Amino acid sequence: MARRSQSVILAFGILLMGACLTFAPTPSSAQEELEYAYPDISVWTTQRDANGKLKNPLVKLADPLFKKAGIPWHPKDYPARRLFDNLRKGYSKFSMLVNAPALEGCCLLSKDPVASVEIRMYRRKSAPAISGREDFNGKEIISIHGYSYAGLAKYMKVKENNVTNYAAPDHHAAFHMLKARRADYVLDYAFPAEEVIMNNPIPDITFDSLSQTNVYLVLNKQYPDAEATMARLEEIVKTLDRSEFLNPPGEK
Repeated sequence: MARRSQSVILAFGILLMGACLTFAPTPSSAQEELEYAYPDISVWTTQRDANGKLKNPLVKLADPLFKKAGIPWHPKDYPARRLFDNLRKGYSKFSMLVNAPALEGCCLLSKDPVASVEIRMYRRKSAPAISGREDFNGKEIISIHGYSYAGLAKYMKVKENNVTNYAAPDHHAAFHMLKARRADYVLDYAFPAEEVIMNNPIPDITFDSLSQTNVYLVLNKQYPDAEATMARLEEIVKTLDRSEFLNPPGEK
């Protein structure tokens, strides 16, 4: 009787071990850690962390987004060209970007925007208003080196447009040049510009809004269950406070 009981216990133990092995996670079934790739040049902020990297505020939005979705992730900054290349090839699976042609075919975009990028022309109130790029002609304009400004940087380089462009090394330098009357105009993105002006006000300046471009969730189609995952992220992001990413500093 005792020998039979031992046999039953042994058989049950073997079955239990088999069940544990069957349902234990394996490296192939473990959820893929998603890389959030973002540009190493920011249209959002002038602030840097202890390592000298720009504090992209959309990374702050990603944290509660992925926590609620239960998706392991990490952020990584790249030069713009490499960022888009990584998204196309699937090395990076996620970003928050404008709807660029480079994303067609490789990625899903959220139906609704999660933020907005605004390009402005800051100017002295005595200077003529700027409503479009044709108004750049014949003007002296300060811009920040490294930005394309959605094609406006290229426009300023065309000799026939007669634009004198002073390239500042950063946002702070650009507005210092404006304050010193090096030129009457600064072309910049709303968020970093307002950060600078809040800390170093310049009297008698205003701005003209040149463009506002929506920013979307971007998910590579190679990510497992990409369409279902995007739908889940879209629902979650609706529950998050995004005022910080929709309105520049001081305008919330």
